[in-house]
Amino acid sequence: MLRLVGAHLGSLASRDLKTRCADGLQHCMDRWAARKQGLTGASSSRWAGAITKASHEQWGLARRGQAACIRRLEAGVATIERRLALPVGAPGVKREPGGYRSRHEWFAKSRRLGVLQDRLAAVRADRDAGRVRVVRGGRRLLNARHHLDAAELTEPQWRAKWESARMFLSADGESGKPHGNETIRIDPDGQVRIKLPAPLAYLANAPQGRYVLACTVTFRHRGDQWAARVAANQAVAYRIHHDVTRDRWYVTASWQNLVVPASPLPVALAGGVVGVDMNADHLAAWRLDAHGNPVGGPCRFSYDLSGTAAHRDAQVRHALTRLLRWTRRSGAKAIAVEDLDFADCKTRERHGRRKWFRQLISGMPTGRLRARLVSMAVEHGITIVAVDPAYTSQWGAEHWQKPLTSTTRRVSRHDAASVAIGRRAHGYPIRRRTAPPPHDQSDRAGHRTVQAGPSGRMREGSRPPAKDHAHDARSRAGTRTRDPSVPNTVRDTRSDRNRAQLSLLLTEQERCGIPIP
Repeated sequence: MLRLVGAHLGSLASRDLKTRCADGLQHCMDRWAARKQGLTGASSSRWAGAITKASHEQWGLARRGQAACIRRLEAGVATIERRLALPVGAPGVKREPGGYRSRHEWFAKSRRLGVLQDRLAAVRADRDAGRVRVVRGGRRLLNARHHLDAAELTEPQWRAKWESARMFLSADGESGKPHGNETIRIDPDGQVRIKLPAPLAYLANAPQGRYVLACTVTFRHRGDQWAARVAANQAVAYRIHHDVTRDRWYVTASWQNLVVPASPLPVALAGGVVGVDMNADHLAAWRLDAHGNPVGGPCRFSYDLSGTAAHRDAQVRHALTRLLRWTRRSGAKAIAVEDLDFADCKTRERHGRRKWFRQLISGMPTGRLRARLVSMAVEHGITIVAVDPAYTSQWGAEHWQKPLTSTTRRVSRHDAASVAIGRRAHGYPIRRRTAPPPHDQSDRAGHRTVQAGPSGRMREGSRPPAKDHAHDARSRAGTRTRDPSVPNTVRDTRSDRNRAQLSLLLTEQERCGIPIP
């Protein structure tokens, strides 16, 4: 029955998607209503609403992918044009690549520039005309039909996957209806009732044209939340799909949570923050207290981004689950992450022969990880703070990797970057020592370090250079001609000057601007 209903609704969805793509930019509410009215006779009003909504969302997704393709092509064209304008062998400046290495490479890139410009013009023409190219079932699976040996599939196996991917068994929820859904209804006991389309209503085994499945379903993940919503008749959307490899049917329930008000930043950071540095194969995390000092040791949450999209998504969710649980155990109420976006850095024109680096940044799911983390953190009551990713890895390795390394703890540059991210979330400087000010590197433009206060001893002091190395600093009358230097030990410090050893990390006094004697 599920195959029969899914195939029938899938054919209606394919036809409606074709109509929506043909409308292009001429789409309006009247045409949407006409499409829905045309599908209602072959299914039902609710099935027709779900199909038209899915078609519109798929067309919008294709448009966003088209815009991303245009931005990528524009970045590649701009990079090639800039490099072609430079002399052959010119060095790069400010993290930008220089001229091409040889005349042969220059000529090859000039031909590639023409290819990219033609491709960009074609995509722009499609965008202006509102024309998109989508495939129900997936373009990758469609192309696998012509390469069955490489996909390790036989024709019957591919046909089963193709038909399963093109089925449509999705229904939106409705608040106030019995158990939160009128089309696919699941009661608290797990019994599934499906509203059959009009041409298949004669196969119903329950009143009102419904079909009751012989088996029951169980939701192991957030099952208590689902049961509470079903008992309260709140909206729950369902999607039924078939796993051809395991020959099993699965049902996915989804709902929209209430908008949680954002916590004020000082309140969220009062108990410290966990800085997280995202890498290609792991998340590096370190907890910082309210003063920006690392507490305890670093922690690493690994994941594997190889394989299918479902496997990669599961790996990301498992890593984030471990991160959130570790954050709760540590006592922090906030997680600081970088606001990363490699949209303009994935072209081969920007990184040249560094293919491994392009594959590295292309495989990092920055957008999906950030969206998953935000949605999962709400359930744990944890606030997410996004910070600027500029120089976090470089300054973290330069200023925090060596001081935090000990004989019993080895700190990587990724762990040091997590400390830098946490300090930036607090608003503290990452670099432990700033560059000397102007005016001949003296103190006339402000003190040169962030550790010492303005009342500390000057950099040069009042001790003039000695003209004669054999000259005795003490005169015959017992007075000094120049000030002595500060001794290296506390025991030899003068009585009118207190000397205290500053800790490696910033303290509360330094953060508040209180001078330390």
